[in-house]
Formats: sequence, C-alpha cells, structure tokens
Amino acid sequence: MTERVDLSTLTPPIALGPLDGRYRTVVAPLTNHLSEAALNRARLQVEVEWLIHLTETGALPGAPTLTDADKGYLRDVVATFGDAEIAELAEIERETRHDVKAVEYFLKRRLDAAPATVGEGTVLPQVHEIVHIFCTSEDVNNLSYALTVRSAVEDVWLPAAAEMVDDVAALAKEHAGAAMLARTHGQPATPTTLGKELAVLAHRLRRQLRRVGAAEYLGKLNGATGTYGAHVISVPGTDWEDVSRTFVEHLGLTWNPLTTQIESHDWQAELYADVARFNRVLHNLATDAWTYISLGYFHQRLSAQGSTGSSTMPHKVNPIRFENAEANLEISCALLDTLAATLVTSRLQRDLTDSSTQRNIGVAFGHSLLAIDNIRRGLAGLDVDGDALARDLDGNWEVLGEAVQQAMRAASIAGATGMEDPYERLKELTRGRRVDGAGMRAFIAGLGLPGDVEDRLRVLEPGTYTGLAAQLVGHLDD
Repeated sequence: MTERVDLSTLTPPIALGPLDGRYRTVVAPLTNHLSEAALNRARLQVEVEWLIHLTETGALPGAPTLTDADKGYLRDVVATFGDAEIAELAEIERETRHDVKAVEYFLKRRLDAAPATVGEGTVLPQVHEIVHIFCTSEDVNNLSYALTVRSAVEDVWLPAAAEMVDDVAALAKEHAGAAMLARTHGQPATPTTLGKELAVLAHRLRRQLRRVGAAEYLGKLNGATGTYGAHVISVPGTDWEDVSRTFVEHLGLTWNPLTTQIESHDWQAELYADVARFNRVLHNLATDAWTYISLGYFHQRLSAQGSTGSSTMPHKVNPIRFENAEANLEISCALLDTLAATLVTSRLQRDLTDSSTQRNIGVAFGHSLLAIDNIRRGLAGLDVDGDALARDLDGNWEVLGEAVQQAMRAASIAGATGMEDPYERLKELTRGRRVDGAGMRAFIAGLGLPGDVEDRLRVLEPGTYTGLAAQLVGHLDD
C-alpha cells in the first residue's frame, strides 16, 4: 500500500472536530468565551481582581496600597491577553504541569515587568505573595467558569437564539390567518392556521429563553475545603466571609456561602437543563417544518438554501437546514445532559470529574448555536403554498364532523329536540369515509337543527373552521 501523508503533522493543524473545522465560522464567537484561551484569560482576571480586592479592603494587614496606575496596569494584563501571551502561558504550563499554577506564574512575571510601564516607584514587584493567596485552584476555576459561561450565554447564545425565535414569531404573524388542516396522530383533524402553529413554537421557545436569561451564576472563594481554614489561622482579624462575598459580587456573580472545595455546580446543571429544553423545543420546530415541506405546505427556494438539492435527483431541494439542525440539537442535548448529570456530584470534598467535563461546555453550546443558525437559514428560504393548504382542506370535509356534533349538543342543552346521539350519527357519516361539501351540507340539512344553528353550519367550510386561531397569534406580544 502506498504510504500516505500523515494529516496529523500538517501545519496549520487540521481540526479534529467539525466545530473547529467545517463549521468554524458559525461558532467562532464562542471561542472568545468558552475556549481554553478564554478560560485562562478569565483565570487571569480572577487572580488580578483578587489581588486588587485584598489590597483595597485592608484584608491583609501590611499589604501595600496600589495606585490607580498599578490597578490599570494589572487590568491591562487581562485586556491585552492575546496570541503571544497564550503561547507564553502554554510554555509555562509545560513546566508546571498545572494550568492554574501557570497562570499564577504568568502574572508574577508581569508584576516583575511593571516598572517599565508604570514607573520605578510601583509596588507591584513586591506583591508576589499576594497573588493566589488563600486560593485553591477551584477558587479560581469556579469563578472563571461562571464568568465565561455567563458571557457566552449573554453575549452570543441568547442573542442568536432570540433573533431566531423572532424570525419564527414574524412568520407566525405573517401567516396568522393561513388556514391549514391539522393532523393529530398524523390524521386529518380540526383545522388550525399555519401562523397559530408557529406561534405555539415561538411561545414555547421564548419561555425557555426567559428561564435561561434569568439564570444565576454562582461563585465561591473559601479555600481548600470551603472552611476558610488557612484564612482564619493566618489573619484572624479579618471577616473572611465578607471579603469572599464582596469579591464574588464584585465579579457580578452570586455568592455561594456553603461549599466543599468546589462550588457545587448546581447552577450549571440548572442552566444546561434549560438550554437542553430549548434545544428540544427547537427540535420539534425542525421536525414540524420538515413535515410541512414534505406535505407541500412550504416550498424551499433553492437560492436561499445555497446548495445542490440532490447529487443524483435534480428535481429535489432537500430540507438540509432542518435536518442538520436536528442532528446538532441532539448532539448538544446529549452533551448538556451529561454535563448536568455529572457536575452535580463530586466525591466527598473534591474529585476531578468536573475538570474534563467542563472543557466540553463550549462544544455543547457550539452545536446548539450551529442548529440555531441552520434553523434561521432554513426559515429564510421558505415560501408558503396557499394552494396546497387549500387543496388539503377541501379534501377533508369530514373534519367538520366535530363542529356539527358539538353544535347539536349545545342545541340540545338549549332545548332543541331531535339532537340525540350526535357522536354516533357523525361517526356513521364520517369514520373511514371521505365526505365532500355537498354531502356534509345535505347531512346538516337533515338534522332538524334550529334555523340559526343550521345557517351557521351550512356556510362553514374546512378553511373557515379555525376558531380563534388567527387572533391567538396576538399572544406573542403579551
């Protein structure tokens, strides 16, 4: 066999997964939040802010006071964290074999370099021992993950999801009055409108977005087993709970007062469950859209799909956007479910199962974001075929059987005679049979209904038997 090129040795490196390869452009915004580099930047931010917080609060007697220039320099270390710094940090980690320790050493290098920028009078080279003081790695990590997950959700995922749901809502409003045969159990059923069915999905999705938008992001900083043991024995005069709480709140997070070595990750499990539920509702939208395309209710514009419909059947325009969305939503949910199930358990005071698990948060959100993009593009390429909707309705007059039956019941309650056994009479007319308009009207005329009731039913058609469907779409603006 001819020896082949070893693809693992090529430069630039070839991506192993599709999110960093084929679909990179769609999910790239998440790398600013949920990549390894973004996590290290957040760790650096936590270390810097902890150093500043300790000197500002007077928690450490004898610690020097930092000037505004000192603080500006430290925060600029975080703001300018880029290619060169990522490479330098990786080099340090190859020596330390510990990611958080590498961040600590990286920051200490910057403290030593401060005089060249801030001036020879800066105290920053003298504060080495304040960096990472009283911190276990998890003190830094839990806060860093909270910061990065929050920014990924609020800055990337939520806006994309909300825009997509707005697209669904707009389509629902546009077609609020487009009468459509419903199908319960896959069988012809009481007509609805296309807009109302889309509105149901938009309403469900928005509810999940409100839950995600209201998520709490918890954090802690309380030492190796959550007891402040080293803090209290070293500096007994400081209110360490207050220092911890105010620091966590300074980062914009919710303080968790009771933890082991790790912050318990329950907030993550709650968030991922809500995102997974959003994914599953969106999956429902994808399968319904696919089915409406199959029924001919939607036509797909080939230019909007931007693809060849089939490699061998030129007449086809495949609903690939919705199919791709389904697959990516399923992968995302599988990862989110695993994250939620795994992260709530840690043996005794600490195990490391969460370390590898949390490194897949970005992948879980990436597949969801990719699905959202596919759904948006798929919806943008749809046209409603009003003639197909009308033909389906006109071929299923038997769905008016429900209306006639219930009108007979109401008339009987109001005192009309001869309205006995309405269900059985309609079943005899409609079950297993096709009924056309003339047959339905003839049946109605022979029931002996009160005149006003008969008049209402006589003019009823499948396309007008949609109840309040059109106006229900207005609840999207509630």
